[in-house]
Amino acid sequence: MATVRHFDTFTSARNNFRGVLDAARKGVVTTVTRDKERFVVVSADALREQLRRLLPSQAVVVSEGGGWAAFIPGVPVHGDADSFDDAIGDLIDALRDYADDWNDRLHSAPNHGQHHSLVELVELSDDEQLREWLVGRTDAVTDTAGALART
Repeated sequence: MATVRHFDTFTSARNNFRGVLDAARKGVVTTVTRDKERFVVVSADALREQLRRLLPSQAVVVSEGGGWAAFIPGVPVHGDADSFDDAIGDLIDALRDYADDWNDRLHSAPNHGQHHSLVELVELSDDEQLREWLVGRTDAVTDTAGALART
């Protein structure tokens, strides 16, 4: 039996809400139409994984003045701390604050609209997932940071 995955009205989607979520859980394209506008329903985990793959991290981490600074070029966030790991943690906190501000008011600002996908990735990820996205393999990064600190 084919899964119903396109709901032409909000009422149809509401009356079949379990079916809407079941279709999204299966990973099939699932849509709901309301007032001629179509919306997609997707699993948060599936969307996070797609965003992680499609939005490569552009994070830059530099050693400066006895500490570490981390930032993403073009995004108004940064982190800094005495250690590499703490600078990344500070950047993660800054990303979370930015995501809150973006959802509250910045989403409609012309110079912030392009960060929609980044905000979705931040909102759908836990701290460890964000750390992995920012720096890649955490064991390799820690080894590299330790080697740089010793030089």
